[in-house]
Amino acid sequence: GSSLESEERSMEPPAVTEEEEEMPVTTASGPPGCQLFGYVGIEAVLDQMKIKTMKTGFEFNIMVVGQSGLGKSTMVNTLFKSKVSRKASQPGQEERIPKTVQLQSITHVIEEKGVKMKLTVTDTPGFGDQINNENCWDPIIKYINEQYERYLREEILITRKRKIPDTRVHGCVYFVPPTGHWLRPLDLEFMRRLSKIVNVVPVIAKADTLTLEERAEFKQRIQEDLKTHVISVYPQQDFDQDPDDRALNDRIRENIPFAVVGADQEHQVNGKRVLGRKTKWGIIEVENPAHCEFPLLRDLLIRSHLQDLKDITHNVHYESYRVRRLNESNRP
Repeated sequence: GSSLESEERSMEPPAVTEEEEEMPVTTASGPPGCQLFGYVGIEAVLDQMKIKTMKTGFEFNIMVVGQSGLGKSTMVNTLFKSKVSRKASQPGQEERIPKTVQLQSITHVIEEKGVKMKLTVTDTPGFGDQINNENCWDPIIKYINEQYERYLREEILITRKRKIPDTRVHGCVYFVPPTGHWLRPLDLEFMRRLSKIVNVVPVIAKADTLTLEERAEFKQRIQEDLKTHVISVYPQQDFDQDPDDRALNDRIRENIPFAVVGADQEHQVNGKRVLGRKTKWGIIEVENPAHCEFPLLRDLLIRSHLQDLKDITHNVHYESYRVRRLNESNRP
């Protein structure tokens, strides 16, 4: 018994004297307990994350929605500077318009400077091409929910995979026809329904058919329509994290919808090879901000907000679907 008592006494923490209590934790300037004696190397965790991400790669899934002939495939090819989206028919063949909306997904692995990205592009041929477009958005909503359901089933398994395959749609680029008037009822109804389950980014397709004055007036009318019908497109104002993000997103929201032009052919301009569309009066440079707003769309989707698109999809849209499904399964 005496040996046990001695062990228990030895396990007790030593008594702290008054002098030790008054001693600060660090000798550096600043509030006690916040400064370090020297270099520890905590910042190396960023390098570890970068190396691990470059080895495993990451996934990005994008959906393009719009009528036929608005340049969806060309825009995606221009966005990633590769043939990631192919047209439905070969040149010289008549393209048949499907009677219903059919979804086609193409997956590619793109590598740039050692970073691998598994890109999945989902096209929606047949959307808005019929005389009666009633409920033409149902197959798209069903497809998006099916990807959420697939991820949820993998997540609730007893023995889960170390990395669950992510097929959820992270962003939906909606192509608005360049009519120069107001948004059509089809456009409003689609964005109203889809903005609740996915990040919707509206763009004005083939903006080179509009003059600068028509383009500015059309954008203003679209912004008024979205505000009137309470349609929240990406980036949503409710999800701004801090004042810096809010200031950046406010500048983006002022330019939405982006007036874009797509091109997959290069031309010679002042001794440089540029992507553009050749006309009788000149060449429309796709990557020139003075000609179109394609660089703003590319920066939003890839350079500045790609990870934010994935985070909002997982933490907001997928989370709301998961809560709804689990509540349904728990009902008696």
